[in-house]
Amino acid sequence: MRLFEQPWPDGDFRFFQIGHVVDDVLAAAAQWARTFGVGPFHVLPVGEQQADYGGEVRTVRIQVAVAQAGPVQIELIQQHCETPSVYSDWSRGGTSAVHQIATLTNDYDGKVAHFVSLGYPVVAQSRGGGLRVAYIDTVADFGFYTEVVAGPPTFVDQLRAISETCANWDGRDPVRIMTRDGYRVP
Repeated sequence: MRLFEQPWPDGDFRFFQIGHVVDDVLAAAAQWARTFGVGPFHVLPVGEQQADYGGEVRTVRIQVAVAQAGPVQIELIQQHCETPSVYSDWSRGGTSAVHQIATLTNDYDGKVAHFVSLGYPVVAQSRGGGLRVAYIDTVADFGFYTEVVAGPPTFVDQLRAISETCANWDGRDPVRIMTRDGYRVP
């Protein structure tokens, strides 16, 4: 439909991702693929993320699965520890709750300052793998956090590779646990 085929606007306010906090990342990925035909989901290994949350730097163990659904990436996040975090405090106990929308920027400090100047505080910030990530509290006005991401060109290349894999997906192996040599299925 032409209405949905217009070119995307230029600039950092383009949202590239919708993130959900889930209780079981593998089950949620399978359900997304089965219900909406989105896939394949690329499930990353459980990893540690350090973030400033609640005035303390905390280490959180999370697992992420991502798949491209047209112009937007779907991210599923499962926390694997009891550490208070921007994820654990969002859990809806068994439901897949929209947690954040994400924008990618080349001007991280400027983009974060923009939201802060509008009265939206930063609730968490993390760095790792060359990424800078801020979660902006837009919950009261929009029902979700706004995630500001600044990543190196290799991160953008990863996004592009996932998008291309999903665009050419033939329906096989809808949930792919990533390994050094490719992937395995659950």
